[in-house]
Amino acid sequence: MDTFRNDSKLSTWLYRIAINESLDFMRRRKSSTSVSVDVEGTGIANMLLADNYFDGDETAAMLQEAIAILPDVQRTVFNMRYFDDMKYSEISEILKTSEGALKASYHIAVKKISDYFKLRD
Repeated sequence: MDTFRNDSKLSTWLYRIAINESLDFMRRRKSSTSVSVDVEGTGIANMLLADNYFDGDETAAMLQEAIAILPDVQRTVFNMRYFDDMKYSEISEILKTSEGALKASYHIAVKKISDYFKLRD
């Protein structure tokens, strides 16, 4: 809390810390192991459906699988916009990038997810 300067909302500052820590974790993990997603259906969707604590259906599991194959930035923007219902202005402040770039990342992510679902039909 000593480093909080009141330049933004406390929630924005905390969210930025969480994002940075998550991205650092993913970078470290990516360098030591790689995660493989099988487009044929034996990947994350099947693992989620087999998990007793997963309360979604097959479509929700496929969505998580499609999100998992997105590049880090697109995945982060998609999650913040779609699941956290954040405004582009908030995401822009947290990720320190322009709203235009965020909108482009989000729409590209949506297109990739849509294409993923079309491949699965």
